[in-house]
Amino acid sequence: MKSLEKRSRITPEILRQLPSPCWLLEEHLLEQNLMILKDIKDRGGVMILLALKGYALWHSFPLVREYLDGCCASGLYEAKLSHEEFGRQTHTYSPAFKAEEIEEIARISHHLVFNSPDQLQRFGPRARAVNPTLSLGLRVNPQYSEAPVELYNPCGLHSRLGTLAEAVDEATVEAIEGFHFHALCEQDASALEGVLQAFEEKFGRWLPRLKWVNFGGGHHITREDYNRERLILILNNFKSRHPHLEVYLEPGEAVGWETGPLIATVLDIVNNGMEIAILDTSAEAHMPDTIIMPYKAKVRGAGEPGEKPHTYRLAGNTCLAGDIMGDYSFDEPLKIGDKILFEDQMHYTMVKATTFNGIPLPAIATLHKNDNLTIDRRFGYEDFKRRLG
Repeated sequence: MKSLEKRSRITPEILRQLPSPCWLLEEHLLEQNLMILKDIKDRGGVMILLALKGYALWHSFPLVREYLDGCCASGLYEAKLSHEEFGRQTHTYSPAFKAEEIEEIARISHHLVFNSPDQLQRFGPRARAVNPTLSLGLRVNPQYSEAPVELYNPCGLHSRLGTLAEAVDEATVEAIEGFHFHALCEQDASALEGVLQAFEEKFGRWLPRLKWVNFGGGHHITREDYNRERLILILNNFKSRHPHLEVYLEPGEAVGWETGPLIATVLDIVNNGMEIAILDTSAEAHMPDTIIMPYKAKVRGAGEPGEKPHTYRLAGNTCLAGDIMGDYSFDEPLKIGDKILFEDQMHYTMVKATTFNGIPLPAIATLHKNDNLTIDRRFGYEDFKRRLG
């Protein structure tokens, strides 16, 4: 399926109706991503789950579940969100489950994936006792990854994520129905090929005994330059080698990719050797990946420093000295009250955002396919207070 051109429908009138700061989902852009994922499902013969760790805007789940098969959860709360709001399959994995939560997680999950044989041995029987239809799995580490940043490399040296091949034995395989691995980070299909080769070399002898394999997340399938034809070929070739296996992908970022901005307002402009615009948002609190990853978010209508006549540093409204989004240039001078649109801020933002310094969380709004605008959630002082006791 060829990607449709992603065109924003945000108008000046819509901006005037929004609180600031605000995350704005453009529903038609989300559906374009979902159509691409559905095409991969159909042509690749796989199941696709939404990774809640990357995108958990549950107001949009009625649309998402028209296209995807369920959610993958990282623990009890995400599993409950999937169960209550998505209502299809729930696949739950955690680096370590807690004894007091395992039975509740098991009741509402379809697949339960353990990180180690020890956790499988400790909790597998209890989980199956409360949910006899539950399919148990083990996360494995293929010890191969092309992740561009070591912080995000789940197969790096001494990684805690997944079981090494030498630790998998007959008793372990007897207790499970599937393997799960995760080794990608915002990558193309070519990276998956290398991971799959390592995975089959290290764990292939066990595959005839299993029912499913989960290829994890990090698949940037909805990115414009992603080679989707190559992905379909990889999937079909794997299934031809292992026709009895059900294959799962679990993208998160790819679901919310380029589906809406974080909208902020210029509060003040100061000059300490350069023009600095202070906004009513925060990189530290509302766009943490721009500091952790790090990467520089695109700003609608802006260029690189010096590219346009007026260059500004965009900065957050907290006491952290490094709460800076970056330097950008604009066609016209910025003014107090101007709106700044940080592009592609629907994934790994809401799920990571904090109220550091007491800065209010952005509101959440949706521009629906029919161009109706709804303000889905506003956050206030009581939300801040409840987080602290």
